[in-house]
Amino acid sequence: MKILVMGGTRFVGKPLVASLQEQGHALTLFTRGRQPAPAGVDHVVGDRGNPNDLEQLSGHHFDVIVDSSGRTLADSQAVLAITGAPSHRFLYVSSAGVYAGSDQWPLDEDAAVDPASRHAGKAETEAWLLKEGIPFTSFRPTYIVGPGNYNPVERWFFDRVFHGLPVPMPGDGSTITQLGHVDDLADAMVRALAVDAAANRIYNCSSRKGITFAGVVKAAALACGKDPEAVDVRHFDPSGLDPKARKAFPLRLSHFLTDVSRAERELAWSPRYDAITAFKHNFDLDYSKRPTTPPDLSGDAALIGSV
Repeated sequence: MKILVMGGTRFVGKPLVASLQEQGHALTLFTRGRQPAPAGVDHVVGDRGNPNDLEQLSGHHFDVIVDSSGRTLADSQAVLAITGAPSHRFLYVSSAGVYAGSDQWPLDEDAAVDPASRHAGKAETEAWLLKEGIPFTSFRPTYIVGPGNYNPVERWFFDRVFHGLPVPMPGDGSTITQLGHVDDLADAMVRALAVDAAANRIYNCSSRKGITFAGVVKAAALACGKDPEAVDVRHFDPSGLDPKARKAFPLRLSHFLTDVSRAERELAWSPRYDAITAFKHNFDLDYSKRPTTPPDLSGDAALIGSV
């Protein structure tokens, strides 16, 4: 199939593009050109926020459009205004951050969404695609981790554990979160293209189980080759912070757990990584190969005092 990938040279895009190439699809990547594109693809360089740059796609029609970088409805509409709707599928990377808080966990795909969420534009995009009759499949991961992650998730923990520095811990560490590996997300997306029943469906896509904050620290220690019992964990009271804030601590300070059984059932997909193996994979292939410079801990002072 003829496939347009909005992005494709960073994080989620890299394993996704590699899998699509292995299947023999004809790929066009639209990126800002900051990273080299793999051999064998058409590479269009531009900023998707610039209408003139998007005009480079004018006259081209695609069987599949993959949008892993759109954050708002306008982002995706701007692309489709140039290319028209794809004939087969619009693959969209949404976020489990669209969900509202709940008293019942894990959340399935029918759980209520939060119109005030910073990810609300993604839920709006899903609703618009359904309303317009554009065949789509959307994925709602929780926290994506793995090599090339530009969001400070596993790196935040590695920076402290690897260097033997204190690790701020909200409350008693029993809050449950959920991590998903980038390769598992890419695999689910590729599988969806071959499943007719995946049209106009939304899928949670993360590891099968949740993990406590204390478990995340343990996973980081094991990945770094450190003794989990020797990690200097400093507990702090998170009650004065926004539960969904991620500035001082990299994970939202409330439970965040989804049910991935729909994707497992309908896509014949199963996550290969849990939190521990995902952290280990990132450390071995990414973090351990970076310069070992001490991290900036200035934000930790607001949580646990001077470090």
